[in-house]
Amino acid sequence: MKQHLGAGLAILALAATLSGCGSSSTAPAGSSPAAGSTTGSTAGTGSSGASSASPSPTSSSPPASSSQAGAAVDLKTASSTAGSVVVDAKGMSLYFFTKDTKDSGNSACTGSCLVSWPPLTTTSGTPSAEGVTGKLGTISTPDGKKQVTLNGMPLYYFAKDTKPGDTLGQGVGGVWYLSDPSGAMIKAAGQGY
Repeated sequence: MKQHLGAGLAILALAATLSGCGSSSTAPAGSSPAAGSTTGSTAGTGSSGASSASPSPTSSSPPASSSQAGAAVDLKTASSTAGSVVVDAKGMSLYFFTKDTKDSGNSACTGSCLVSWPPLTTTSGTPSAEGVTGKLGTISTPDGKKQVTLNGMPLYYFAKDTKPGDTLGQGVGGVWYLSDPSGAMIKAAGQGY
């Protein structure tokens, strides 16, 4: 009897935790999962919080509801010494490669190039952004993933950028450049946010 009671309480605790997670993922659109823990305490304030959370994930992004909260926004902007730049949802800088051809549907960065310049990929059929005004799209990578494009140009990370705010790839080899929110290459010098 005590084992059944203990198991029942564990299930209730798990259900309460999951319902708290469900309502926190809708409140901070595009924020990190850590931000959801702040709003988790508001999930227990009443049924109105739970009922308003239920329709929101369905209407905003149905495919992302079962994956991760960060998938809701692929791109956003951040201030840097080079001005306002495009970054991923976690704040990591993104770059254009001048050897890519706009709207070609292909990336000129292949093989060993991808070790230093990994592509920004998405699981979404339609990438989303906050503060980015350029046209978003995707192309297929050789391994079948979807690489995000901005104004028809593929976007990449720089492997030596290890934290949000790093812009160590800016100007590398005279062919790698940050993007402004409109999707234009920023060819001015400047590193760091």
